[in-house]
Parts: sequence; structure tokens; C-alpha cells
Amino acid sequence: MGFKCGIIGLPNVGKSTLFNALTNSKIPAENFPFCTIEPNVGIVPLPDKRLDSIQSIVSSKKIIPAALDLVDIAGLVKGASQGEGLGNAFLSNIREMQALAHVVRCFKDDNITHVDGSINPIRDAEIINLELIFADLETVTKKLLKTEKLLKTNNDQIKKEYQILLKLKKELEDGRFISSNEMSDDEKVFVRNLQLLTTKPIFYIANISDDLESKDLLNNFKEFANESNHEVVPTFIKNEQEIASLEENEKNEYLELLGMDEPVLNKIIFKGYQILGLQTYFTAGPQEIRAWTIPINTAAPKAAGIIHTDFERGFIKAEVISFNDFIDNKGEAGAKENGKWRLEGKDYIVNDGDIIHFKFNV
Repeated sequence: MGFKCGIIGLPNVGKSTLFNALTNSKIPAENFPFCTIEPNVGIVPLPDKRLDSIQSIVSSKKIIPAALDLVDIAGLVKGASQGEGLGNAFLSNIREMQALAHVVRCFKDDNITHVDGSINPIRDAEIINLELIFADLETVTKKLLKTEKLLKTNNDQIKKEYQILLKLKKELEDGRFISSNEMSDDEKVFVRNLQLLTTKPIFYIANISDDLESKDLLNNFKEFANESNHEVVPTFIKNEQEIASLEENEKNEYLELLGMDEPVLNKIIFKGYQILGLQTYFTAGPQEIRAWTIPINTAAPKAAGIIHTDFERGFIKAEVISFNDFIDNKGEAGAKENGKWRLEGKDYIVNDGDIIHFKFNV
């Protein structure tokens, strides 16, 4: 099950360097616009210390973590919605993403050119945000014109869709991203089918350095992001790439020297996972311990279907132990002995960290 988080931003803000660090790959990260043309895709394991805790009890032969598909998308320039730069390719690639990590540059370096000639992260973010809005406005306007022609059929559904489109057009013309907070379920389904870019969950990655000027740029940018309720993850991307290239023991020593408990990259991966509304449950046995990715509020049969469709089709019961109970009671036998093992049915909503064994029959 591929959950795609796209890394977007202007050229030369650090997208490809971040991608290299996250995926430990070696794609080009040159100092000129459009170095990334075709989107690079990397499958990134989700760092989860709970797997090691389970392994300390189960001693399985193999550990398989959850994963996130990260996509490094070509840099955008002003006018992309009208086809400038690699605009059309950029926008079509974004349309396939389920969430977006928007990289902005909050540092100065004379050796790294800026496509607009100066460092201004708020302006940079607004350029991309406006291009996403313009692209959606074009989509909505085209749909509106088609729907308008069908109004003469006097169909109630067409009338509803027309009113929804008018609201969307107004919101976009006012320079706002589309929000589904006040939409009905039917409206959400209709809007989702439009595949609008501004409906995608988004967070910012501020590429910083360790000087005072960078901190000022970051603080100003955080204020800007807070106004639209978007989170900002400050990241010294160049430093993170160096950490990612180290062997595990060297990495731990370096992190300790920096006073960090984990790379910031881990937080970025988790943020992508979180913003997609995902969570993890585990299966554990002598052959393998595995983390499975499901949307939050998934019922047990659907969660079982992630493993195999037969598990969902023939679902009977789920044997469930919460992660904390599994660890506190030293595994399944201890959990059973202390009343922490339970049987759950079709209506059970799986919790993050549940350790589950599914019973099924087909």
C-alpha cells in the first residue's frame, strides 16, 4: 500500500539534498534549476523504536518496518500554472501525491543561486501556494462551465454540484486553500473526485543554517505559517545528509555530540506519516515482526485486509494486545495471564501500536 508524500519547493532550496538524506540515495543535487526533471521516488522505512522493544521479547528472524513513499518533484517557478518552467509536469506529479512536504530556504549562501535572486522564504512559499491555487481555479472553472450547461436538465444533483463549485471558485479567488472542515460528507466526496491540489495535507520544511540571520528568517516564516495553521519542521538539511551517510555507531556518537536524540529526518518521516492520517499496528511471531500501515479509525476487518484480502473476507475475530501491555507483561503469555489479551470483533477500531493476530476462514 503506497502512501505518497511529495517534496515540493522552488529550485535550489534543498529538496533533492533532503531526498538524498531521507532515502540515503545519490540522485543529482546540482546548483541549477530543474536538476530534478522526472520525479525521484524512494521508499523510506518509518523509524519506530517499538519494533526493537517487541523484538527483545519475541526474538524474530526478521523485522519489517512500515514505509512511506517519498517523491522528489521538480522545482517550481512563478507562472507554472501557465506552463512556465516545468510547470505542467510539476503540477501533474503533485496531483498524484497524498500529502506535500514544502521545502523553503531560510539561509543565505553566495555559492548557491536563488531562482529569484534573493532569500525570502515567505515570498517563496507564497509563489508556490499561488500556483497551486491558480491550477485549482482553472480546474474548478472548467468544471463549472460544463456543469452550468447541464443546469437546464433541472437535475437536483447537478444543482448541488454547481453550488459547491461556486463556493470553491470564490474561496480560490480569495487566495485561500480549499478546506473541507465545514463540508458535508457528500461535498467531501465530490471535491475529492476533483483532485484539487490545495486540498492536500501540507507541512513546511525550513532549510536552515546555524547563523543568526537564518534564525530570523525562520522565526518570521513560522509566524507566516501559523496564520494558515501549517506546521514547520526546521531542518539543517546539509547537516542531516552528513548524519545519514554515517555508519550506525558513528551516527549515534555524532548525534550525542550535537545533543540530539535522533536525526530531524525521523521527525520529517513521522510528520509525513501523521499528516496523511496514518497509524501502525504490528504482527509478531518467530518468523517476522511487521509494522502495518492503516488509516486512523480503521475497523479490524479492513486492517486485516491490508495483510491479505482473504483475511478481510473471512474475518472472524482479532486477538489483540496493546503495545504497552505486551511490553509490560513480557509478551503474549504474560498478557494472557494478566488479562491484557482480548478478542475483538468486526466493530473494533484498531489503535496505534496494537499487536494483533487475526482469525479468519474462507
